[in-house]
Amino acid sequence: MRVDVEAGPDKGAAWHFGDVAKEQRALASGTAFADLRHHPTLAVSGEDRLSWLHSLTTQYLLDLPIAQWTQALILSPHGHIEHHMFIMDDGATTYLNTEPGTDDALLTYLDSMRFMLRVVVSNVSSEIALLRIPGRADEIGGPFELVSRDVLDIRLEGLRQTSTEVGLWALDAERVAAHRPRLGFETDHKTIPNEVGWLGSAVHLDKGCYRGQETVARTMNLGRPPRRLVFLHLDGSEASLPEHGDQVFSGEKPVGFIGTAARHHELGPIALAVIKRSTPLDSVLSAVNIPATQEEIVSAT
Repeated sequence: MRVDVEAGPDKGAAWHFGDVAKEQRALASGTAFADLRHHPTLAVSGEDRLSWLHSLTTQYLLDLPIAQWTQALILSPHGHIEHHMFIMDDGATTYLNTEPGTDDALLTYLDSMRFMLRVVVSNVSSEIALLRIPGRADEIGGPFELVSRDVLDIRLEGLRQTSTEVGLWALDAERVAAHRPRLGFETDHKTIPNEVGWLGSAVHLDKGCYRGQETVARTMNLGRPPRRLVFLHLDGSEASLPEHGDQVFSGEKPVGFIGTAARHHELGPIALAVIKRSTPLDSVLSAVNIPATQEEIVSAT
């Protein structure tokens, strides 16, 4: 029994297939797969593609190994996160997989930055689909695979013979438990990478200049970000969970917002939230009157 996501950027994707605990256990054991075709894919071809993307993003891409996945951000001039993408190069083309609804803006930006370089950017979402394939979760939430939509149904049917298909409920629970932020969920228009734990994973700390680098470096070297990502253990006595954007309170004082809440098969109700850095670590927090204790992800000191 497939149940789909009814609203939001993932609308139409599978939410679960009737047995959420089974799906989460399969994902944890490395025997699960998910159809993520709703995530758009851009393709960058041309001799200068990796050096060009290296100069525009927060990631070191000059010697990206063939078929190895990584992640990167594009920042505003002030260091705010504008785009997040998973990246893979097959030796001839670099593929950028990004969030639903952001592909047009990303394509427009990349096209505006081509100048005289030997690069061609195109939206190939109608031709290529993203899958989360069997295997234990890696740092960016994979392993991933890109599949031609011409053979997608055949590939999915083959996976169903040997593995368990899971929906976003299981993927969200695994992501929250692993403390991995998602663009548009744990970020807003003023988020900088330092706040959500993307330094070192999506932001290479030893590469050359890129747009927004001054904010990242200054915050890292001279101070602390104004907000920080935290992991919340929610009181399990309530049947409901907070929703994305719900305010987080310390006593009666609002200190942040819920990014993603999930019900984990082992940890119970959990969430990622972004709160003021000054909020004490021993504060008892709450969201929609659900008490929560925090676990530090981004340092408060």
